Amino acid sequence: MIAMVEITATVWIGFILFILALLALDLIVFHRKSHEESLKEALIWSAVWISIALAFNYVVYHYFGKDKGLEFLTGYLIEKALSVDNLFVFIMLFSMFGVAPKYQHKVLFWGIIGALAMRAVFIFAGVALINRFHWIIYVFGAFLIYTGAKMLWHKDQEMHPENNPLVKAFKKFFPVTHEMHGDRFFVRINHKTFATPLFVVLIIVEVTDLIFAVDSIPAVLAISHDPFIIFSSNVFAILGLRALYFALAGVTKYFYYIKYALAAILVFVGIKMSISGFYKFPTVLSLLLILLVLVVAVLASVFFPPSKQQS
Repeated sequence: MIAMVEITATVWIGFILFILALLALDLIVFHRKSHEESLKEALIWSAVWISIALAFNYVVYHYFGKDKGLEFLTGYLIEKALSVDNLFVFIMLFSMFGVAPKYQHKVLFWGIIGALAMRAVFIFAGVALINRFHWIIYVFGAFLIYTGAKMLWHKDQEMHPENNPLVKAFKKFFPVTHEMHGDRFFVRINHKTFATPLFVVLIIVEVTDLIFAVDSIPAVLAISHDPFIIFSSNVFAILGLRALYFALAGVTKYFYYIKYALAAILVFVGIKMSISGFYKFPTVLSLLLILLVLVVAVLASVFFPPSKQQS
């Protein structure tokens, strides 16, 4: 039996360097040229990222203990499940802006870089708030229950990214070309720098992730208060999001009941967080319930699709 290792600054630095190495390998070696990713390639990359996450989960379990290992796996599963919502938005976003499939990888890659930075801030702020003002955990719990209920009872609203205040402000202070320029975010025209619509799409991707982080970070805070576990589970879920997007872009519309599953997960973790002062919900049981909800939603979508009149 190996003694549990303390999560020190050295562990943090090693983890960050490892993630940077993975990102560099992905961008510089495997995706150096813009190309349309096939379903087969996307499935292979999804399997690769999931395998890396599970391998890291084993390292956490082996060196940091059983509890940390289960917390990481549960947090990873929650983030992975909630990230499905991002996919629906990205599919619609790329369609509205007419972003060619071969350029979508670059937008999602740099979107992930920004997402990692923003979520790090969110996570450390959330943990600091809970440690200093423990009552804030009940506020987070109530917020998640409200969000899950709202997702369950309200129909999706149409998204108009061109009306986003941030996009309008950016266009007011920085000139934007009317047409795409390949996979470039900026171009020089008549000695003047212009942003391309692809960069505007990147801005909206970052804003979208920020909005989703407001839901997902409190959800993982219900599982663990360890910043390393929360951040690492977030990182691996986000790293695999790009490959998952290309793998599921053509089939997400057939997951009819996934929205209800995500709503149920948010309500569950909200309740778990709200009663944490009175009852500590076992992490293993949380993991099994979340898995059960997702499996039921997928099976129901396959065997009991809604009629055309309902869909």
